[in-house]
Amino acid sequence: MGRYNRVIVLVGMLVFPTLLFAQFNNNTSSPYSRFGLGDLQPYGFGRSVAMGGASLASRSHQQINLSNPASYTAIDSLTFMFEFGIDSKYSKFSNDIGSASSVDANFQYMAMKFQINDWMATSIGLLPFSDIGYAIETREEIDNVGEVLTKYFGAGTVSNAYFGLAIEPLKNLSIGANLNYLFGKLNKNAEVYFLDAADFYGVQKYADFRLSDFGLDFGVQYKLPLKNKRHIIFAAVLENKPSYTSLFSDITQKNLSYNKTVDRDTLHFSEEQKGAIKMPLTFGGGISYVKENVLEVNVDYFHQSWSNSTFFGEKPLNLTDLNKFAVGAEWIPDKYSIRSYTSKIAFRAGFKYEETYLLFGDHHINDFGISFGVGLPINRSKSTVNIAAEFGRRGTMDDGLILEKYARLNLSLNLYDLWFMKRKYD
Repeated sequence: MGRYNRVIVLVGMLVFPTLLFAQFNNNTSSPYSRFGLGDLQPYGFGRSVAMGGASLASRSHQQINLSNPASYTAIDSLTFMFEFGIDSKYSKFSNDIGSASSVDANFQYMAMKFQINDWMATSIGLLPFSDIGYAIETREEIDNVGEVLTKYFGAGTVSNAYFGLAIEPLKNLSIGANLNYLFGKLNKNAEVYFLDAADFYGVQKYADFRLSDFGLDFGVQYKLPLKNKRHIIFAAVLENKPSYTSLFSDITQKNLSYNKTVDRDTLHFSEEQKGAIKMPLTFGGGISYVKENVLEVNVDYFHQSWSNSTFFGEKPLNLTDLNKFAVGAEWIPDKYSIRSYTSKIAFRAGFKYEETYLLFGDHHINDFGISFGVGLPINRSKSTVNIAAEFGRRGTMDDGLILEKYARLNLSLNLYDLWFMKRKYD
């Protein structure tokens, strides 16, 4: 029972404080986060960030792959892995009027993985699902009214705490599932002020909703052995239209300021009402070519049918289907070199093209990025420091929309240890 006690203690020390912290975490300043559930976070972290996010078919014995639960069985016996990552992003937003920039840096995820027996493994972790973080101001002149100032601002995070389990029912075949608990609070607000008309009331609307419920996603991986320590891995993931319980509330009020006093009146108030957010059907597929300890090449396709989702019984505006294509590779010159540290470094690169779930008129907001990075082995250990950089662009300046150019830096630490070995004494 010793190994299970150690796991329980580690879960208690790391997961629950992090769950509390996650509610104050925010990873975006993008105006596009105003729509839907905000900016959806990528499904891959750590090692896969440098590979364009392509990871659905990846099976590394020394890294944790969060994108496909079937990958959890790729772990050496007696091994315990713990991984966490931080992320920073510089963005420059431009449109026909001007430009602005922002820097966001935050905790990104934590996860652990260990083997239960020879054919079963598990993983527990916490990662962001989506983020809202925007502040927009518009000014316009209206006849007989004057200048009108409108402010849009919002913040919040939806986090995903998961428990995953994977089994190998047959040789080279792995099947896995994640029990996901999505939770968090998002708010979206708007304020209107009539700057040149003192006898007009300003109007403010504040809305928020809380999300908390369980869902399931599934994954499968099949390894096809080839000659000379080579193999091909085929993979698929699926999440079938989960429905998450949500609570929605909003208030609309008007006020008029004069002689240092404020005349305020509530136009509408709705206490928290229970409803549901029906998520999209999600599926993806991947293929990986591997030469053991030397080369890995991954190709992914990922789809979410956001056009069929509903928020409190209604279809949200500006949402459409998401499609993502990613290709990535890792190369290690000589993993077991005893003379050259450089030869043991894992060199990674990749690119992605994503049709995001946002649609404005005829403009599908697309995201293109290239990435590269390294996996730095820690001497006398199988632990690894992963560093990844990504450069990309999202959106367009056509028809008054916003173009975002970004640079992202991701740092993750994978701790690899032998926990479950029984000591023998003479």
